[in-house]
Amino acid sequence: MSMTDSIGSLTVATRGQWMTGVSTDIATTFARPAGKIGDVLHVKGSLVSMGKTLAFTRIDFTDSKGRIVAYGHHTKYIASTLNHEKNVTFSNDGEAIVEGKDEN
Repeated sequence: MSMTDSIGSLTVATRGQWMTGVSTDIATTFARPAGKIGDVLHVKGSLVSMGKTLAFTRIDFTDSKGRIVAYGHHTKYIASTLNHEKNVTFSNDGEAIVEGKDEN
């Protein structure tokens, strides 16, 4: 569940959000055993939708064979973060900041 929280927040941050808002709904469903200690687990976060008040994310957890072992969703309240002075806009490929300031 904490990985769903972290990856959901990072997924929102990929849209240039300095602050990623407050969680309003979060859940993880475990579909099958993920393996044993030392096995590789892959995690992918996707932004389903982002509006003026809410952002919806989906997180997929897959094993080394590409099988879904768990999936989650994370809804964030973002209305108060949309106009933050430290937000940035990324290029279409996500590799460069085209608006705003790089704090690093």
